[in-house]
Amino acid sequence: MMTAFCRLSLLSAATALLAGMAFAQTGAIEGDVKGEDGKPLPKGDCKKSIGGCIKIERTDIKGNYQTATDKKGHYFHAGLPLGVYNVTLEIDGKVRDRVQGVRTRLGDPVVVNFDLAAMKQRQEAMQKAAETGQLTQEQSREMSAEQRAAIEKAMKERAAAMAKNKALNDAFNGGMEALKTKQYDAAVQSFTKAAELDPKQHVIWAQLAESYMGLGGTKTGQEQADLYAKGLEAYSKAIELLPTDAAYRNNYGLALVKAKKISEAQAELEKAAQLDPANAGRYFYNLGAVLVNSGQNEPAGEAFKRAIEADPNYADAQYQYGIYLLSKAITTADGKVVPPPGTREAFQKYVELKPDGPFAESAKGMLASLDATVATEYKNPAAQQQQTKKSTKKK
Repeated sequence: MMTAFCRLSLLSAATALLAGMAFAQTGAIEGDVKGEDGKPLPKGDCKKSIGGCIKIERTDIKGNYQTATDKKGHYFHAGLPLGVYNVTLEIDGKVRDRVQGVRTRLGDPVVVNFDLAAMKQRQEAMQKAAETGQLTQEQSREMSAEQRAAIEKAMKERAAAMAKNKALNDAFNGGMEALKTKQYDAAVQSFTKAAELDPKQHVIWAQLAESYMGLGGTKTGQEQADLYAKGLEAYSKAIELLPTDAAYRNNYGLALVKAKKISEAQAELEKAAQLDPANAGRYFYNLGAVLVNSGQNEPAGEAFKRAIEADPNYADAQYQYGIYLLSKAITTADGKVVPPPGTREAFQKYVELKPDGPFAESAKGMLASLDATVATEYKNPAAQQQQTKKSTKKK
């Protein structure tokens, strides 16, 4: 009996010892979590993806654990088998930070803190370093090989981008200076280079178009036609990139006039007016001018009328509309000039709006002519001269 009892006691002691040894082979990870405001993160709930949740993933063998922050932003997880872990901080279900290669130990817990405010500062410092190309020794030490490679790549890309931007700005500014002084050849070269550097800049294509049209204006024949065609192509690219720009539509329409593409010019100027109703008067006026220059007086008159409807205070449109209406005036049998309704009002409105304008004297003359009577009886000057001689003889 005693022997059996002793064996049982020895077996119980051995079992207890083994249990103690097994318990001793685990470690713990704990830490504090601070948000971007520097304050402890509030209590979390991993199941509901609310607040802070710490996920602990073993890397040497499969094993996943998790725990949430308490109301003081602290977390603790014990009973972790000795090994290497990645510790990830999630906030509201989104990964915010991660510490890799954490090795658990016997005894005291391994401390892994998360400070999002400090992390943000480090990220900003890293970003600045990437932008300036200057890393501190401390920053370099903190980085992994992959991180250093990424930073170096970012630095090279930034340096290349800065060089490209400088070349682009130089080309564009050079083109603008050349265009300003009407050095169209130089402007075309500069804007062409700028377009090659960045073909997605609508303003470059628009200025290239202006340069081609200006250069075309200095040429004749087929050479002029070819330059105008390049200008129109550049305008179409600018509009493709920014189809809602009324000014581009207007300038494109005027360029089409130079190329003698009247119907297309009308369509573009109509679109400009639709896109920018506030300046519709100017666009319809330009349309009217286009039509007058192409000898299409009736549609020109309608365009000037629409310009006035859009902007009654558009003085030049009033004058041109008056001229159009005056061309339709009739002369009665008694020699009185009868213009269509609105003619007198158009000229009067111009004089009212621009009493010293370039068409002011002409408008006043037109108004005076409306009050005059045209002589309709034909008299032979020779007969009048003969009658005068006879009268002299009688004397």
